[in-house]
Amino acid sequence: MTPRCYLFVPGDSARKLEKSLESGADALILDLEDSVGPDAKQAARETVAAFLGRAAPMARYVRVNALDTGLTEADVAATAPGKPDGFVLPKCEGRDDIAELSRLIEKHDGGDAGIFAIGTETVRAVRSLLATDWSHPRLTALTWGAEDLAADMGAVRNRGDDGGYYTPFRFARDAMLFAAKAAGVAAVDSVYTNFRDETGLILEAKEALDCGFTAKMAIHPSQVAPIQKVFTPTGEQVDWARKIIAAMEEAGNGVVQIDGRMIDRPHVKTARNILDRWQARHD
Repeated sequence: MTPRCYLFVPGDSARKLEKSLESGADALILDLEDSVGPDAKQAARETVAAFLGRAAPMARYVRVNALDTGLTEADVAATAPGKPDGFVLPKCEGRDDIAELSRLIEKHDGGDAGIFAIGTETVRAVRSLLATDWSHPRLTALTWGAEDLAADMGAVRNRGDDGGYYTPFRFARDAMLFAAKAAGVAAVDSVYTNFRDETGLILEAKEALDCGFTAKMAIHPSQVAPIQKVFTPTGEQVDWARKIIAAMEEAGNGVVQIDGRMIDRPHVKTARNILDRWQARHD
C-alpha cells in the first residue's frame, strides 16, 4: 500500500519512537541525520536497531546521514539487520549516490529495502534532477526539502510573507516532481514546518495532490490525519471517476460530453489514478 503520510521520528528518542506506533502514520522515517547530534549518532543507531526488532503497524524507513559525512555505512550496518522497508538518503545528487547506497544495503544484508531519496538539498542536485535520469531498481520514492537548499544557496528565507515558497524553491519542487514521474516512483511533498497551522498544512497538501504528488511528510503526529485525509479520494471523486470510465467505455475511443465538459483519454487516466488510490485504501 502506497503511504500517504510519512512521519519523521528522532532516532535517538526511545520515547518518541514508542509513541510513533500510535500515530496512525502510514510510514515512519526513523531519523539518524538532522535530529540527532554528533555525539548521539551511535546511541541513535542502537536505539533504531532495537526499534526495528519489534513489530509495527506501519512501514519504517531509516534516514541515514549523507554520503559525504562518512557516517552512512555505519548507519546502514547498524540498522539493515532489522530489515527496514527502506532507507532515506539526504542530499542525494543523482543516480550515482543512489547506486552507492544500494551497494551498502547489499553489503550489509538489507534485503530488498528500497531507497527514498531527498533530491533538492543542494544546487547541484536540483540541476541534476532535470538533466539526468534518476531511475534505479531500488529507488521507490523521491522527495524534496527547502531548508538545506536555502543554506546551500545562501538564501535568507525560502518562503514569503504569504507563506508560499519563493520561486527558486518552487522550481526545485517541480524539478523533483518531474524526475519522480520520469523514474516511475512515488513523489512525496516536503514537510510543512509550522505544525500548529493546520489550515496552511491542508492548503499545501491539497496543492501537492493537485500537482501529482502522492504523499506528504510530517514532522508532528498532529499533522498525520489532515495529510491522510487530503490524499484519500472522497466519495464524490470516486463517483466522478467511475462515471468517466463508464462513459468512455460505452463510447469507445474518442471524446464524450459529461455535465457540459468534453472528456477524453487524459481524463480517463486521471480517473483511474483516483480509483487506484481509493482501492489501495480498501484492499
